Amino acid sequence: MSSSMNNISGKKISVIGAGISGAGLARLARRLGGRVFVSDEKIISDRSHLELFKSCGIEWEENGHTPKIFDADLLLVGSGISPKAWAVVEGARKEIPIMGELDFIAPFLSGKIIGVTGSNGKSTTTTLTGHLLQKAGFSVEVTGNIGKSLADSAFEQRDFLVVELSSFQLHWNTRFSCDLAMVTNLAPDHIDWHGSFEEYIKAKAKILSTRKQGGFAIVQETERSMLWKNEMSSDYAVLPFLWKGTGFVQGEALLADEKGGRVVFRDARGDEELLFSFHDVPLIGKHNLENAAFAAGAVRLLTEKKSGLGSLFSGFHGLAHRCEFVAKVRDVTFVDDSKGTNVAASATALRSLPGPKIVILGGQGKGEEYAPLADAVKNEAIAAVILGEEKERIVAALRSAGFSNFFEAGTMEEAVYTASRLAAPGSTVLLSPACTSWDMYPNYKKRGEHFRRLVLDLKEARER
Repeated sequence: MSSSMNNISGKKISVIGAGISGAGLARLARRLGGRVFVSDEKIISDRSHLELFKSCGIEWEENGHTPKIFDADLLLVGSGISPKAWAVVEGARKEIPIMGELDFIAPFLSGKIIGVTGSNGKSTTTTLTGHLLQKAGFSVEVTGNIGKSLADSAFEQRDFLVVELSSFQLHWNTRFSCDLAMVTNLAPDHIDWHGSFEEYIKAKAKILSTRKQGGFAIVQETERSMLWKNEMSSDYAVLPFLWKGTGFVQGEALLADEKGGRVVFRDARGDEELLFSFHDVPLIGKHNLENAAFAAGAVRLLTEKKSGLGSLFSGFHGLAHRCEFVAKVRDVTFVDDSKGTNVAASATALRSLPGPKIVILGGQGKGEEYAPLADAVKNEAIAAVILGEEKERIVAALRSAGFSNFFEAGTMEEAVYTASRLAAPGSTVLLSPACTSWDMYPNYKKRGEHFRRLVLDLKEARER
Protein backbone atom coordinates (compact mmCIF):
# COMPACT_ATOMS: atom_id res chain seq x y z
CA MET A 1 0.00 0.00 0.00
CA SER A 2 1.39 3.35 -1.02
CA SER A 3 2.01 5.95 1.67
CA SER A 4 -0.09 8.29 -0.43
CA MET A 5 -3.11 6.47 0.94
CA ASN A 6 -2.46 8.22 4.27
CA ASN A 7 -4.44 11.05 2.66
CA ILE A 8 -7.81 9.37 2.24
CA SER A 9 -10.05 12.43 2.26
CA GLY A 10 -12.87 11.83 -0.20
CA LYS A 11 -11.80 8.27 -0.97
CA LYS A 12 -14.13 5.28 -0.69
CA ILE A 13 -13.05 3.04 2.21
CA SER A 14 -14.59 -0.37 2.91
CA VAL A 15 -13.95 -1.94 6.32
CA ILE A 16 -14.22 -5.72 6.63
CA GLY A 17 -15.52 -6.64 10.07
CA ALA A 18 -17.50 -4.59 12.59
CA GLY A 19 -15.98 -5.78 15.84
CA ILE A 20 -14.04 -3.52 18.21
CA SER A 21 -11.13 -3.02 15.81
CA GLY A 22 -13.27 -2.76 12.67
CA ALA A 23 -15.58 -0.18 14.24
CA GLY A 24 -12.53 1.79 15.40
CA LEU A 25 -11.02 1.69 11.92
CA ALA A 26 -14.29 2.92 10.43
CA ARG A 27 -14.49 5.86 12.83
CA LEU A 28 -10.87 6.84 12.17
CA ALA A 29 -11.27 6.57 8.40
CA ARG A 30 -14.36 8.79 8.61
CA ARG A 31 -12.50 11.25 10.82
CA LEU A 32 -9.82 11.44 8.12
CA GLY A 33 -12.45 12.38 5.56
CA GLY A 34 -13.05 9.00 3.95
CA ARG A 35 -16.40 7.83 2.60
CA VAL A 36 -16.74 4.74 4.76
CA PHE A 37 -18.72 1.53 4.33
CA VAL A 38 -18.58 -1.33 6.89
CA SER A 39 -19.46 -4.92 6.01
CA ASP A 40 -19.69 -7.87 8.41
CA GLU A 41 -20.50 -11.45 7.41
CA LYS A 42 -22.36 -11.96 10.71
CA ILE A 43 -25.00 -10.06 12.64
CA ILE A 44 -23.20 -7.17 14.38
CA SER A 45 -23.36 -8.21 18.03
CA ASP A 46 -22.54 -4.84 19.58
CA ARG A 47 -25.47 -2.67 18.47
CA SER A 48 -23.86 0.41 20.02
CA HIS A 49 -21.49 0.39 17.04
CA LEU A 50 -24.45 1.04 14.78
CA GLU A 51 -25.46 4.15 16.72
CA LEU A 52 -21.91 5.46 16.33
CA PHE A 53 -21.96 4.66 12.61
CA LYS A 54 -25.20 6.63 12.24
CA SER A 55 -23.81 9.63 14.13
CA CYS A 56 -20.65 9.62 12.02
CA GLY A 57 -22.33 9.17 8.66
CA ILE A 58 -20.94 5.66 8.13
CA GLU A 59 -22.91 3.16 6.04
CA TRP A 60 -22.93 -0.53 6.93
CA GLU A 61 -24.28 -3.97 6.15
CA GLU A 62 -24.39 -7.16 8.22
CA ASN A 63 -25.15 -10.87 7.96
CA GLY A 64 -23.24 -11.21 4.70
CA HIS A 65 -21.14 -9.27 2.19
CA THR A 66 -22.66 -7.73 -0.93
CA PRO A 67 -20.83 -6.41 -4.03
CA LYS A 68 -21.03 -2.90 -2.50
CA ILE A 69 -17.99 -3.75 -0.37
CA PHE A 70 -15.83 -3.77 -3.50
CA ASP A 71 -16.88 -0.29 -4.62
CA ALA A 72 -13.82 1.02 -2.81
CA ASP A 73 -10.41 2.64 -3.20
CA LEU A 74 -9.14 0.73 -0.15
CA LEU A 75 -10.16 -2.33 1.87
CA LEU A 76 -9.35 -2.15 5.59
CA VAL A 77 -9.16 -5.46 7.43
CA GLY A 78 -10.38 -5.63 11.03
CA SER A 79 -8.51 -7.71 13.61
CA GLY A 80 -9.21 -11.42 13.28
CA ILE A 81 -10.19 -11.30 9.59
CA SER A 82 -8.33 -14.11 7.85
CA PRO A 83 -6.43 -13.55 4.58
CA LYS A 84 -8.45 -16.55 3.36
CA ALA A 85 -11.77 -14.81 4.02
CA TRP A 86 -13.90 -14.52 0.89
CA ALA A 87 -14.07 -10.71 0.98
CA VAL A 88 -10.26 -10.46 1.23
CA VAL A 89 -9.60 -12.99 -1.53
CA GLU A 90 -12.17 -11.41 -3.83
CA GLY A 91 -10.87 -7.93 -3.09
CA ALA A 92 -7.35 -9.01 -4.01
CA ARG A 93 -8.66 -10.59 -7.22
CA LYS A 94 -10.27 -7.28 -8.11
CA GLU A 95 -6.90 -5.59 -7.38
CA ILE A 96 -8.30 -3.35 -4.66
CA PRO A 97 -5.55 -2.25 -2.22
CA ILE A 98 -5.86 -4.10 1.11
CA MET A 99 -4.45 -2.83 4.40
CA GLY A 100 -4.36 -4.24 7.92
CA GLU A 101 -5.36 -2.42 11.08
CA LEU A 102 -1.84 -1.66 12.34
CA ASP A 103 -0.54 -0.28 9.04
CA PHE A 104 -3.49 2.09 8.70
CA ILE A 105 -3.27 3.46 12.24
CA ALA A 106 0.52 3.66 12.63
CA PRO A 107 1.09 7.13 11.07
CA PHE A 108 -1.33 8.75 13.50
CA LEU A 109 0.15 7.50 16.80
CA SER A 110 2.45 9.47 19.09
CA GLY A 111 4.62 8.75 22.13
CA LYS A 112 6.94 5.83 22.70
CA ILE A 113 5.26 2.60 21.69
CA ILE A 114 5.61 -0.62 23.67
CA GLY A 115 4.18 -3.64 21.85
CA VAL A 116 3.36 -6.85 23.70
CA THR A 117 2.55 -10.19 22.09
CA GLY A 118 2.90 -13.86 22.97
CA SER A 119 0.82 -16.98 23.33
CA ASN A 120 0.01 -16.34 26.99
CA GLY A 121 0.44 -13.59 29.55
CA LYS A 122 0.26 -10.69 27.12
CA SER A 123 -2.83 -9.05 28.65
CA THR A 124 -1.38 -9.12 32.15
CA THR A 125 2.02 -7.92 30.91
CA THR A 126 0.43 -5.12 28.87
CA THR A 127 -1.72 -3.89 31.75
CA LEU A 128 1.04 -4.24 34.33
CA THR A 129 3.51 -2.33 32.14
CA GLY A 130 1.02 0.52 31.90
CA HIS A 131 0.49 0.41 35.65
CA LEU A 132 4.23 0.62 36.43
CA LEU A 133 4.75 3.51 34.02
CA GLN A 134 1.80 5.42 35.46
CA LYS A 135 3.08 4.87 39.00
CA ALA A 136 6.45 6.19 37.81
CA GLY A 137 4.76 9.43 36.78
CA PHE A 138 4.27 9.09 33.03
CA SER A 139 1.16 9.64 30.93
CA VAL A 140 0.21 6.23 29.54
CA GLU A 141 -2.51 4.65 27.44
CA VAL A 142 -3.07 0.87 27.46
CA THR A 143 -4.86 -0.36 24.36
CA GLY A 144 -5.04 -2.84 21.50
CA ASN A 145 -6.13 -6.47 21.64
CA ILE A 146 -6.88 -6.02 25.33
CA GLY A 147 -10.41 -4.90 24.44
CA LYS A 148 -9.89 -1.38 23.10
CA SER A 149 -9.60 -0.15 19.54
CA LEU A 150 -6.07 1.05 18.77
CA ALA A 151 -7.64 3.48 16.29
CA ASP A 152 -9.10 5.43 19.21
CA SER A 153 -5.53 6.33 20.23
CA ALA A 154 -4.88 8.21 16.99
CA PHE A 155 -3.80 11.85 17.47
CA GLU A 156 -3.72 11.46 21.27
CA GLN A 157 -0.66 12.84 23.08
CA ARG A 158 0.98 10.74 25.80
CA ASP A 159 4.43 9.63 26.95
CA PHE A 160 3.81 5.92 26.33
CA LEU A 161 1.40 3.78 24.38
CA VAL A 162 1.33 0.15 25.59
CA VAL A 163 -0.31 -2.05 22.97
CA GLU A 164 -1.34 -5.69 23.22
CA LEU A 165 -0.95 -7.26 19.77
CA SER A 166 -2.48 -10.50 18.55
CA SER A 167 -1.03 -12.79 15.92
CA PHE A 168 -4.01 -11.82 13.72
CA GLN A 169 -3.08 -8.14 13.83
CA LEU A 170 0.61 -8.84 13.33
CA HIS A 171 -0.04 -11.08 10.33
CA TRP A 172 -0.98 -7.97 8.31
CA ASN A 173 1.70 -5.67 9.76
CA THR A 174 4.42 -4.04 7.65
CA ARG A 175 4.98 -0.63 9.24
CA PHE A 176 3.67 -0.48 12.81
CA SER A 177 6.94 0.04 14.72
CA CYS A 178 7.64 -0.31 18.44
CA ASP A 179 10.31 1.36 20.55
CA LEU A 180 10.20 -1.81 22.66
CA ALA A 181 8.76 -5.15 21.54
CA MET A 182 8.01 -7.95 23.99
CA VAL A 183 7.23 -11.59 23.16
CA THR A 184 6.13 -13.20 26.42
CA ASN A 185 6.30 -16.81 25.17
CA LEU A 186 5.45 -19.02 22.20
CA ALA A 187 3.27 -22.12 22.15
CA PRO A 188 0.86 -23.60 19.58
CA ASP A 189 -2.25 -21.44 19.34
CA HIS A 190 -4.74 -20.38 16.66
CA ILE A 191 -3.47 -23.13 14.38
CA ASP A 192 -6.91 -23.24 12.77
CA TRP A 193 -6.45 -19.59 11.68
CA HIS A 194 -2.77 -19.58 10.67
CA GLY A 195 -2.62 -23.08 9.22
CA SER A 196 0.54 -24.15 11.08
CA PHE A 197 2.66 -23.36 14.13
CA GLU A 198 5.37 -22.06 11.81
CA GLU A 199 3.02 -19.48 10.29
CA TYR A 200 1.85 -18.50 13.77
CA ILE A 201 5.46 -17.83 14.86
CA LYS A 202 6.12 -15.94 11.64
CA ALA A 203 3.24 -13.59 12.45
CA LYS A 204 4.43 -13.09 16.03
CA ALA A 205 7.99 -12.34 14.86
CA LYS A 206 6.78 -9.33 12.90
CA ILE A 207 6.65 -7.36 16.15
CA LEU A 208 10.45 -7.67 16.16
CA SER A 209 11.28 -7.26 12.49
CA THR A 210 9.26 -4.02 12.22
CA ARG A 211 10.76 -2.32 15.28
CA LYS A 212 12.13 1.19 15.13
CA GLN A 213 15.82 1.40 14.34
CA GLY A 214 17.73 0.92 17.59
CA GLY A 215 14.60 -0.33 19.32
CA PHE A 216 14.68 -2.85 22.15
CA ALA A 217 13.13 -6.26 22.54
CA ILE A 218 12.56 -8.57 25.49
CA VAL A 219 12.13 -12.24 24.61
CA GLN A 220 12.41 -15.52 26.46
CA GLU A 221 15.84 -17.04 25.95
CA THR A 222 14.19 -20.37 25.16
CA GLU A 223 12.32 -18.82 22.22
CA ARG A 224 15.07 -16.75 20.59
CA SER A 225 15.93 -19.42 18.04
CA MET A 226 12.31 -19.71 16.87
CA LEU A 227 11.99 -15.95 16.43
CA TRP A 228 15.36 -15.58 14.74
CA LYS A 229 14.32 -17.84 11.87
CA ASN A 230 11.91 -15.15 10.74
CA GLU A 231 14.11 -12.52 9.06
CA MET A 232 15.42 -11.03 12.28
CA SER A 233 18.02 -8.29 11.99
CA SER A 234 21.10 -8.08 14.21
CA ASP A 235 20.82 -4.27 14.26
CA TYR A 236 18.48 -4.28 17.24
CA ALA A 237 19.18 -4.47 20.95
CA VAL A 238 17.63 -7.64 22.36
CA LEU A 239 17.26 -8.27 26.06
CA PRO A 240 16.80 -11.97 26.88
CA PHE A 241 14.85 -12.99 29.94
CA LEU A 242 15.72 -16.28 31.60
CA TRP A 243 15.31 -18.12 34.86
CA LYS A 244 18.61 -18.74 36.63
CA GLY A 245 20.13 -22.07 35.72
CA THR A 246 18.91 -22.18 32.11
CA GLY A 247 22.20 -20.96 30.68
CA PHE A 248 24.44 -17.91 30.37
CA VAL A 249 23.58 -15.14 27.93
CA GLN A 250 26.10 -12.64 26.61
CA GLY A 251 25.29 -8.97 27.06
CA GLU A 252 22.39 -7.43 28.96
CA ALA A 253 19.68 -9.64 30.39
CA LEU A 254 16.81 -9.86 32.81
CA LEU A 255 17.68 -12.57 35.28
CA ALA A 256 15.17 -14.24 37.59
CA ASP A 257 16.80 -15.87 40.62
CA GLU A 258 14.25 -18.33 42.02
CA LYS A 259 16.27 -19.21 45.13
CA GLY A 260 16.98 -15.56 45.88
CA GLY A 261 13.40 -14.57 45.17
CA ARG A 262 14.29 -11.60 43.01
CA VAL A 263 14.62 -10.31 39.44
CA VAL A 264 17.74 -8.37 38.48
CA PHE A 265 19.03 -6.51 35.45
CA ARG A 266 22.51 -7.64 34.40
CA ASP A 267 24.51 -5.38 32.11
CA ALA A 268 27.16 -6.39 29.58
CA ARG A 269 29.91 -6.08 32.22
CA GLY A 270 28.15 -8.55 34.49
CA ASP A 271 27.05 -5.97 37.05
CA GLU A 272 23.58 -6.61 38.47
CA GLU A 273 20.95 -4.27 39.89
CA LEU A 274 17.79 -5.34 41.70
CA LEU A 275 14.56 -4.58 39.84
CA PHE A 276 12.12 -6.16 42.28
CA SER A 277 11.66 -9.00 44.75
CA PHE A 278 9.12 -11.75 44.19
CA HIS A 279 7.13 -10.65 47.24
CA ASP A 280 6.56 -7.25 45.61
CA VAL A 281 4.27 -8.85 42.98
CA PRO A 282 0.63 -9.10 44.17
CA LEU A 283 -0.35 -11.88 41.74
CA ILE A 284 -0.89 -15.64 41.96
CA GLY A 285 1.51 -18.03 40.21
CA LYS A 286 5.10 -18.20 39.03
CA HIS A 287 4.08 -17.29 35.48
CA ASN A 288 3.01 -13.89 36.77
CA LEU A 289 6.55 -13.33 38.02
CA GLU A 290 7.64 -13.69 34.40
CA ASN A 291 5.00 -11.17 33.35
CA ALA A 292 6.25 -8.82 36.06
CA ALA A 293 9.84 -9.21 34.84
CA PHE A 294 8.83 -8.19 31.33
CA ALA A 295 6.94 -5.14 32.63
CA ALA A 296 9.78 -4.04 34.93
CA GLY A 297 12.28 -4.60 32.12
CA ALA A 298 10.30 -2.19 29.93
CA VAL A 299 10.48 0.51 32.62
CA ARG A 300 14.21 -0.15 33.08
CA LEU A 301 14.96 0.20 29.36
CA LEU A 302 12.79 3.18 28.44
CA THR A 303 12.93 5.45 31.50
CA GLU A 304 15.43 6.95 33.89
CA LYS A 305 14.13 4.73 36.70
CA LYS A 306 16.80 2.05 36.74
CA SER A 307 16.31 0.09 39.96
CA GLY A 308 14.06 -0.43 42.96
CA LEU A 309 10.89 -0.88 40.94
CA GLY A 310 9.22 -3.06 43.57
CA SER A 311 7.19 -0.21 45.06
CA LEU A 312 5.53 0.46 41.68
CA PHE A 313 3.63 -2.85 41.82
CA SER A 314 1.43 -1.66 44.68
CA GLY A 315 -2.21 -1.21 43.76
CA PHE A 316 -2.16 -3.69 40.89
CA HIS A 317 -4.78 -6.38 41.38
CA GLY A 318 -4.38 -8.40 38.22
CA LEU A 319 -6.93 -9.04 35.49
CA ALA A 320 -10.24 -10.81 35.72
CA HIS A 321 -10.24 -14.47 34.67
CA ARG A 322 -6.41 -14.74 34.65
CA CYS A 323 -5.58 -16.99 37.59
CA GLU A 324 -7.93 -14.83 39.64
CA PHE A 325 -8.69 -15.80 43.22
CA VAL A 326 -12.47 -16.21 43.60
CA ALA A 327 -13.08 -17.51 47.11
CA LYS A 328 -12.03 -19.95 49.77
CA VAL A 329 -14.74 -22.41 50.74
CA ARG A 330 -13.98 -24.53 53.82
CA ASP A 331 -10.25 -24.21 53.16
CA VAL A 332 -10.57 -25.06 49.44
CA THR A 333 -9.30 -22.28 47.16
CA PHE A 334 -11.21 -21.59 43.91
CA VAL A 335 -9.28 -19.92 41.05
CA ASP A 336 -10.76 -18.56 37.81
CA ASP A 337 -8.41 -18.90 34.83
CA SER A 338 -11.14 -18.86 32.16
CA LYS A 339 -8.73 -16.88 29.95
CA GLY A 340 -6.68 -20.10 29.72
CA THR A 341 -7.98 -20.91 26.25
CA ASN A 342 -5.07 -22.98 24.95
CA VAL A 343 -3.02 -25.94 26.12
CA ALA A 344 0.08 -23.94 27.06
CA ALA A 345 -1.91 -21.49 29.20
CA SER A 346 -3.61 -24.22 31.20
CA ALA A 347 -0.43 -26.25 31.60
CA THR A 348 1.32 -23.11 32.87
CA ALA A 349 -1.47 -22.37 35.34
CA LEU A 350 -1.30 -25.93 36.68
CA ARG A 351 2.46 -25.71 37.17
CA SER A 352 2.34 -22.24 38.70
CA LEU A 353 -0.11 -22.88 41.52
CA PRO A 354 1.10 -24.72 44.61
CA GLY A 355 -0.48 -27.72 46.36
CA PRO A 356 -2.99 -30.35 45.23
CA LYS A 357 -5.32 -29.24 42.43
CA ILE A 358 -8.56 -30.31 40.79
CA VAL A 359 -8.74 -28.78 37.31
CA ILE A 360 -11.85 -28.09 35.22
CA LEU A 361 -11.09 -28.49 31.50
CA GLY A 362 -12.88 -28.35 28.17
CA GLY A 363 -14.75 -26.21 25.69
CA GLN A 364 -14.35 -25.64 21.97
CA GLY A 365 -10.95 -26.53 20.54
CA LYS A 366 -8.45 -24.63 18.41
CA GLY A 367 -6.95 -27.58 16.57
CA GLU A 368 -4.33 -28.30 19.24
CA GLU A 369 -3.03 -31.64 20.47
CA TYR A 370 -3.82 -32.41 24.11
CA ALA A 371 -0.87 -34.65 24.98
CA PRO A 372 1.09 -31.78 26.65
CA LEU A 373 -2.01 -30.87 28.65
CA ALA A 374 -2.46 -34.48 29.75
CA ASP A 375 1.16 -34.59 30.94
CA ALA A 376 0.65 -31.42 32.99
CA VAL A 377 -2.56 -32.80 34.51
CA LYS A 378 -0.83 -36.07 35.37
CA ASN A 379 2.07 -34.28 37.06
CA GLU A 380 0.21 -31.44 38.75
CA ALA A 381 -3.42 -32.41 39.44
CA ILE A 382 -5.06 -34.99 41.65
CA ALA A 383 -8.25 -34.97 39.57
CA ALA A 384 -9.78 -33.42 36.45
CA VAL A 385 -13.35 -32.58 35.49
CA ILE A 386 -14.00 -32.31 31.75
CA LEU A 387 -16.89 -30.75 29.83
CA GLY A 388 -17.65 -29.23 26.42
CA GLU A 389 -17.11 -30.19 22.78
CA GLU A 390 -13.52 -31.34 23.30
CA LYS A 391 -14.46 -33.68 26.13
CA GLU A 392 -13.75 -36.90 24.21
CA ARG A 393 -10.38 -35.73 22.84
CA ILE A 394 -9.19 -34.54 26.26
CA VAL A 395 -10.34 -37.77 27.90
CA ALA A 396 -8.49 -39.77 25.24
CA ALA A 397 -5.30 -37.79 25.89
CA LEU A 398 -5.58 -38.29 29.66
CA ARG A 399 -6.03 -42.04 29.20
CA SER A 400 -3.02 -42.19 26.89
CA ALA A 401 -0.95 -40.39 29.53
CA GLY A 402 -2.01 -42.94 32.15
CA PHE A 403 -4.21 -40.54 34.12
CA SER A 404 -7.52 -42.08 35.14
CA ASN A 405 -8.90 -39.85 37.92
CA PHE A 406 -11.10 -37.77 35.65
CA PHE A 407 -14.84 -37.09 35.69
CA GLU A 408 -17.11 -35.90 32.90
CA ALA A 409 -19.68 -33.14 33.33
CA GLY A 410 -22.47 -31.84 31.11
CA THR A 411 -22.64 -28.31 32.52
CA MET A 412 -20.52 -25.87 34.48
CA GLU A 413 -22.86 -26.35 37.45
CA GLU A 414 -22.10 -30.07 37.43
CA ALA A 415 -18.38 -29.43 36.96
CA VAL A 416 -18.15 -27.07 39.95
CA TYR A 417 -20.19 -29.42 42.14
CA THR A 418 -18.03 -32.41 41.18
CA ALA A 419 -14.74 -30.54 41.68
CA SER A 420 -15.82 -29.21 45.09
CA ARG A 421 -16.85 -32.71 46.17
CA LEU A 422 -13.40 -34.04 45.20
CA ALA A 423 -11.45 -31.21 46.86
CA ALA A 424 -9.96 -31.83 50.28
CA PRO A 425 -9.07 -28.95 52.65
CA GLY A 426 -5.87 -27.24 51.49
CA SER A 427 -6.45 -27.99 47.81
CA THR A 428 -7.33 -25.74 44.88
CA VAL A 429 -10.13 -25.99 42.30
CA LEU A 430 -8.82 -24.40 39.12
CA LEU A 431 -10.95 -23.48 36.11
CA SER A 432 -8.43 -23.41 33.26
CA PRO A 433 -10.21 -24.93 30.26
CA ALA A 434 -7.42 -25.08 27.62
CA CYS A 435 -10.22 -24.36 25.13
CA THR A 436 -12.35 -21.47 23.95
CA SER A 437 -15.79 -20.94 25.47
CA TRP A 438 -17.76 -20.71 22.23
CA ASP A 439 -19.53 -24.06 22.53
CA MET A 440 -21.28 -22.96 25.74
CA TYR A 441 -20.67 -19.21 26.24
CA PRO A 442 -20.25 -16.13 24.02
CA ASN A 443 -16.76 -15.49 25.43
CA TYR A 444 -14.32 -16.51 28.16
CA LYS A 445 -15.51 -13.64 30.38
CA LYS A 446 -19.06 -14.98 30.54
CA ARG A 447 -17.70 -18.44 31.32
CA GLY A 448 -15.56 -17.06 34.13
CA GLU A 449 -18.43 -14.99 35.51
CA HIS A 450 -20.65 -18.07 35.59
CA PHE A 451 -17.94 -20.04 37.41
CA ARG A 452 -17.57 -17.20 39.91
CA ARG A 453 -21.32 -17.05 40.60
CA LEU A 454 -21.46 -20.80 41.15
CA VAL A 455 -18.50 -20.69 43.56
CA LEU A 456 -19.96 -17.80 45.55
CA ASP A 457 -23.32 -19.59 45.71
CA LEU A 458 -21.47 -22.66 46.97
CA LYS A 459 -19.68 -20.56 49.58
CA GLU A 460 -22.96 -19.10 50.80
CA ALA A 461 -24.60 -22.51 51.00
CA ARG A 462 -21.69 -24.16 52.83
CA GLU A 463 -21.30 -21.33 55.34
CA ARG A 464 -24.95 -21.04 56.43
